[in-house]
Amino acid sequence: FTPEDTKKAVEIVAGRCETESSGGITFDTMFPYAQAGVDFISFGALTHSVKGLDMSFKAAGSDKLIIK
Repeated sequence: FTPEDTKKAVEIVAGRCETESSGGITFDTMFPYAQAGVDFISFGALTHSVKGLDMSFKAAGSDKLIIK
């Protein structure tokens, strides 16, 4: 949906259920969707832009650990 189509859909629903917009929404386009009146907005840009962090956990004496 475009923000305009979203606004029409929100008007049709008229508060009878919660509404959400998602898919292809970015930081730059989220405000028009919010102004359309949806209850929730989901956008992957929040998680897609995060840099990975490589971590490991090594316990002292773990080379002698027997796992059954």
